[in-house]
Amino acid sequence: MINRVRKLSFLTALAALTGCGGGGADVAHLPDTVRPASASPSAARLARTPPNLAPGPGGRTPVYERGAPSGAKTVALTFDADMTADQGPRAARGERFDNPALIATLKRLKVDSTIFMTGRWAEEYPEQARAIGSDPRFEVANHSYSHHAFKAPCYGLPTLDRTAMAADVRRAFDAFRAAGVRNVVPYFRFPGGCYDDDALRALAPARVTAVQWDVISGDAFATDPDAVAEQVLAGVRPGSLVVLHCTRSAAPVTEEAVRTIVPELRRRGYRFVKVSELMRADRNGA
Repeated sequence: MINRVRKLSFLTALAALTGCGGGGADVAHLPDTVRPASASPSAARLARTPPNLAPGPGGRTPVYERGAPSGAKTVALTFDADMTADQGPRAARGERFDNPALIATLKRLKVDSTIFMTGRWAEEYPEQARAIGSDPRFEVANHSYSHHAFKAPCYGLPTLDRTAMAADVRRAFDAFRAAGVRNVVPYFRFPGGCYDDDALRALAPARVTAVQWDVISGDAFATDPDAVAEQVLAGVRPGSLVVLHCTRSAAPVTEEAVRTIVPELRRRGYRFVKVSELMRADRNGA
């Protein structure tokens, strides 16, 4: 009886550690590298488990927009790897939805980052997706499979039916798995950043945390890298989440802007972290 009580106590503590208030990823659709172990995990594995916020009111998908302001000068640079489900013909004609030079620059500058990837992007560039997801500098989050909108209107994007939203997110996780992507975290970014309460309710079965931002880089369709850098540098505060893009066709000057942003923020005392580290610091009160 005593051993049974001890076991139950351990499992209760484990549940509290692996989810912020009990939230968790839809483990059936995440790679093995992100799934909680069925056996008793080590303390090191618990430390590596990406935090996930508890559901919001009425079971809605929780939304995370920035880290809690604190004395720590941390900032998360996030990059959306956009590609809609119907852009295959454009890619076949030579349009580039990837940006390997940007990824190389982030690695060279030793910048930890979170890449919000669509499932369609992972299918188009499986080798790049696998390389990004295997590099400890990066974590891969979900940006939907189709890059269709979860709320209308949304920058002219086609709109998903409410009944298809959770399945679209799961399909993206499946595409990551098929491409061999590791370092996957249970986070999701709405295409275009567009959502409402109906979308949060519809997405609840996917059991992800929706990650937005507090600093808009303005790199989408920009042609002046200095203007992008200035906008980011003017907006960053401790705990900021910055949204940028990893798509040459739609954000051609991002890599050049990053070469200005990174050294300047470091000069100001900032440290670059992934979204999971920013969220973990909030959970631990750091």
